[in-house]
Amino acid sequence: MQTVSTNFCERMGHSQELSEFKHGTVIGCHLCNKFLHEISLLLNIPLSTISGIITKWKQLGTTATQPLSGRPRKMTEQGQRMLKRTVRGSHELSLESIAKDLQTSCGLQISTTTVRRELHGSP
Repeated sequence: MQTVSTNFCERMGHSQELSEFKHGTVIGCHLCNKFLHEISLLLNIPLSTISGIITKWKQLGTTATQPLSGRPRKMTEQGQRMLKRTVRGSHELSLESIAKDLQTSCGLQISTTTVRRELHGSP
């Protein structure tokens, strides 16, 4: 019986975005009539990822990452930084005063509910 000694952490739990070069390499191998498992072994990429890249390329004609669905966030990163800076300066401010301060300094139309939500979600 043969045992393959691979580090479990190398195989599971470390999902990363593949580079455009790797995507192109997968498509190039596919166009050279390589089998999916051959591409997987050659590039050390999971078979499901290879299959997903090829399917996406066939359907969309591109392997570029598509924008995520869902509602865009109300506050930009600049607004979040301003909010944290404001709260860090004084912990006794009311939500209304924080919202007014952000409206005047950043020009954001922001409600007290959004301020509360952002403060609750930020560490």
